[in-house]
Amino acid sequence: MGSTSKHRFDLLLSGGWVVDGSGGPPFRADLGVTGDRVAAVGRLAGAGATAAEELDVTGRYLMPGFIDAHQHADGLADSTGAQLAALRQGVTTVLIGQDGLSYAPAGPATIAQVSRYFGAVNGPCPPGLAGGCTIADLLAHYDGKTALNVACLAPAGTIRAEVLGFSGAPAAPAQLKAMQNLVEQALEDGAVGLSTGLEYQPGRFADAAELATLCEPVAAAGAVYVSHLRGYEADAWRGMRELTEIVRRAGVAGHVSHYHGPAGMLTGLLDDARGQGLDVTFDSYPYLRGSTILGMLALPGDVQAGGPDATLRRLAQPATRQRLARDWFPAIGGVLDRITLAYIGAAEWSWAEGVALTEAAATAGMPPGELVCELLTASQLAAGCVFAQPPTSTDADLRALLRHEAHLAGSDGILLGRWPHPRGWGAFARLLGRHTRELGDWTWGQAAVHLSGHAARRFGLAGRGLLRPGSHADVAIVNPATVQDQADYANPRQPARGVHHVLVNGRFALRDGKLTGEHPGRALKRG
Repeated sequence: MGSTSKHRFDLLLSGGWVVDGSGGPPFRADLGVTGDRVAAVGRLAGAGATAAEELDVTGRYLMPGFIDAHQHADGLADSTGAQLAALRQGVTTVLIGQDGLSYAPAGPATIAQVSRYFGAVNGPCPPGLAGGCTIADLLAHYDGKTALNVACLAPAGTIRAEVLGFSGAPAAPAQLKAMQNLVEQALEDGAVGLSTGLEYQPGRFADAAELATLCEPVAAAGAVYVSHLRGYEADAWRGMRELTEIVRRAGVAGHVSHYHGPAGMLTGLLDDARGQGLDVTFDSYPYLRGSTILGMLALPGDVQAGGPDATLRRLAQPATRQRLARDWFPAIGGVLDRITLAYIGAAEWSWAEGVALTEAAATAGMPPGELVCELLTASQLAAGCVFAQPPTSTDADLRALLRHEAHLAGSDGILLGRWPHPRGWGAFARLLGRHTRELGDWTWGQAAVHLSGHAARRFGLAGRGLLRPGSHADVAIVNPATVQDQADYANPRQPARGVHHVLVNGRFALRDGKLTGEHPGRALKRG
């Protein structure tokens, strides 16, 4: 604890309980803030400390600001909606550049292609960056211009598209070197790691040897390889086999995005890798439904190959649609039955947002597969969906993964559409309200580690994840009796409750449950 001698602070939070991020239980203490740092933690008010401002937080838990290790606010982190959704859960830092697809580093042609292909996930490219964007540009766009801290991964799919386009061809040596150079520059510009999306275009064309080569500078920088695996649920063993091969070959730390499926198998795969000395962690969110772009889930790879323009040309061909109707859609009927439409970038189809695909198809008077083709064509592929996971993933599996020592929290939040997945508005509050207070999957001390400390260490965010003198003053002020998610699948955009005040770098970003209009968020780099 800090000194309890007389001191003058900018802000004194008095009467609360500190959950400092070390894993220990809450303890009664005041917290003094000077500038953007925690200056002292202890019995300060009773020892004569004074402050320019004092806030009585009696009965509240002071927790290190939460770090969302998997967010898709690439084009939206400065929007009021994204800021409110995060801060009302106590999230002060978001990590973008996920699943191998974002806007940097890339030139205008690649940005245009990625924006079309993944626009239903990441949102529009920020103004002024569509003509070409580096990681440094993207970070600068948000630095001091939002209430949230923003850290960024270098997206390997975007990097591949910049060098090879959406081609499925293997990279020639010169192309591989060009991609590696882009990774090196991205790390110098502030990227905290490299991400892949191995079920998306064009990342799905990269093999383990290519990815291990791209990970060499990541390992040299002490950064992290983050992967949307090439297979989840019952196929997670395939994805983990590839991830561990890349981690071993490159000597890099590895991290699995939104790990889900049968917990016995998944934790076994993870423990095997860690038992071999491989530094592997994962994030997950507390829901049994996922969310993604409709094209990836509902179209075969050969129709998606070559990028958005090639996909749309194929969908315009009657022969392609006939083949899909005859051979493909009947084979994935079980998948189509589990889809609810979340976002459609075509005004004439907006009525279908929030409607099950099969129900929307019946209303439109066409088979579900034909509706998929129509929606993707009308929206120029900008269509997103929510889908139920298969029965290989249960609530018991979800809870077992949360309790694993290598777990850290990520919402995988997608913030577009009228009926998005509620995880962007509720994942962290749900982890506190349901999984900590109600079910006891974690103690409050453990919750602070899973929601903040693990991610700060994993991604090298120095001074975050702990409430100790000298730490950055990112503080979530939580009511442990009421914190809870309010967003659900029927009303997914409802902000969480129970977090009324949040400090970001020592300034109130949220006060009395409302945005203050302050923009204390910073662009974060390793170190």
